[in-house]
Amino acid sequence: MKRSRILNWILSVNWMAFILAFSIAVPLLFRPFFYWHIKPMHLVEYSGFTETEIKQAYDEMMDSCVFGKEFSTGVMKYSESGKAHFADVTVLFRLDFIVLIVSTVILVIARILSKKGIKPDYKIHTPRYNGSVLLLVVTVLLGFLCAIDFNKAFITFHHIFFPGKTNWIFDPYEDEIINVLPEEFFRNCAILIALVMIGLCAFFIISENRKLRKGNV
Repeated sequence: MKRSRILNWILSVNWMAFILAFSIAVPLLFRPFFYWHIKPMHLVEYSGFTETEIKQAYDEMMDSCVFGKEFSTGVMKYSESGKAHFADVTVLFRLDFIVLIVSTVILVIARILSKKGIKPDYKIHTPRYNGSVLLLVVTVLLGFLCAIDFNKAFITFHHIFFPGKTNWIFDPYEDEIINVLPEEFFRNCAILIALVMIGLCAFFIISENRKLRKGNV
């Protein structure tokens, strides 16, 4: 029984990891999300670069961070310090993809074993439900704190994930791409990630409650 309970919580944490990693991957891979900000945020007027040049700079920067291509920001200047920061960002991006892949593989294996009758015992709710509820609570709490002061949350994030470094503080004349990556864009990325997480958690919670009512869990 104790071993089954431990396995139940391991799978619950794995569900949390999967939902979190998937949600983070959405703005990383869905580039139109950035494109949609160019006109509303007046990035052409603010930066002095054309829309095509802005898209090119963003695409080349993301190609480096996501796919490991040689770092570039199109026609925009960048410093070695700025390049080093994006190298640190690349590590975080790859960590997210690794977590997404590993958690997905674990879920697939767990599903196969479940079909063969090998699964942890649980009294009412499944690991998917438990993980969704826990992550939903954490997301709402963190979202509330970020909503109070996003700038402080933004700075705290960088202190946690880039300890002892200050190269994330860009000089807009040396690293021109920061002129088209305002804090508002990162705030909207955080909102998108939170909405995807909340949506997935809500979907899994509701779907399992329906199964419980039908006696199919």
